[in-house]
Amino acid sequence: MKKLYYLSTCDTCKRIMDTLAPLDGVTLQDIKTTPMTPDQLTEMAQLAGSYEALFSKRARLYRQQGLHEKQLSEADYKTLILDHYTFLKRPVLVLENAIFVGNSKKTVDAARQALHG
Repeated sequence: MKKLYYLSTCDTCKRIMDTLAPLDGVTLQDIKTTPMTPDQLTEMAQLAGSYEALFSKRARLYRQQGLHEKQLSEADYKTLILDHYTFLKRPVLVLENAIFVGNSKKTVDAARQALHG
């Protein structure tokens, strides 16, 4: 399976998608219009090693809800990501048994290499 989870209103996601292009054979899922299912999130967490690895601590809601002052469990991270798409560190590219999470240059370069060889 080749799948990219992104947010269509996010300029960073758009820029990274342009960097990764062409995205032939990659299914695109805009997480705002087509929310992730619990099964999709579980699969991503298994590949990433944890739900925390998928969680964006840069999300505005993270501070607004006072989450930065709490000890969050894996179950908390899962629930928060499923409750609101903004908590997913984006974009997330799943290529068979590999996952690339976030927008760091190192991650994007590795994703591009894995996608295009």
